Amino acid sequence: MIEMNQQLGAPIASGRTAAIYAWQEGQVLKLFHNWFELENIEHESRLARAIHASGLPVPAVGEIIRVNGRIGLVYQRVDGETMWAWLSRKPWKLWKYARRMAELHARIHTGTLQADIPSQRLRLVNKIQLAESLSAPLRSKVKAALEILPDGDRLCHGDFFPGNIMMTEKDEVIIDWIDASKGNPLADVARTTIILLGAVETVQLRDGFQKILVRIFHKEYIRYYFKLKPGGEDEYNCWLPIVAAARLSENIPEVEKWLIARAETVL
Repeated sequence: MIEMNQQLGAPIASGRTAAIYAWQEGQVLKLFHNWFELENIEHESRLARAIHASGLPVPAVGEIIRVNGRIGLVYQRVDGETMWAWLSRKPWKLWKYARRMAELHARIHTGTLQADIPSQRLRLVNKIQLAESLSAPLRSKVKAALEILPDGDRLCHGDFFPGNIMMTEKDEVIIDWIDASKGNPLADVARTTIILLGAVETVQLRDGFQKILVRIFHKEYIRYYFKLKPGGEDEYNCWLPIVAAARLSENIPEVEKWLIARAETVL
């Protein structure tokens, strides 16, 4: 692994696991926080290479390096802004963006990968087990409901929402594949719903107009997804409380009560 010390300047973006910095021409450096394990970074690198090779619109991945004592992963630079930012700035294009997001999600779900990627079901089981705010009876009920839902072999993003779609001059690019898995597309769609509606129902979105905007966006996204991939609406509804319960493991205080309420709707 190449090691170096370098002045990086201010990050372009920051997240829970890493910060993004400008790097060499046409590249960015995803510099992980020290608590994030090398094994997980290597997994992300393998996954990113396999997904890029599949032909999906994703950034190319470079090498793993150590910069200023932290481990980073080099990616192709994507110049643009997220669909989330465009939606805030151009709300009259809401329906167009929602339909485009549905098209991209449906495209992801047409593919399988030969690479060794995690099982969606095992991820959900682990997350449900780690969700400390779930009562024992509700945890058991959610896990029992999960057992009877069908597996799948499709590529699933695991965190698909407008913030992970970059809008460039030419096309859209889908980013942040760290939670990708092999599984049931309807569970992946349910995850998108839980992200979007969770933001609406909590202080994550404080502006009333934004809340209305996201509700309409979500409704059109779901409508158009099931137009592209008819059937499955009933099963999708069965996944919602399970995915809500799993999201509790992410320890987001402002959405906890809403997630528990959704989990309690499990059949």
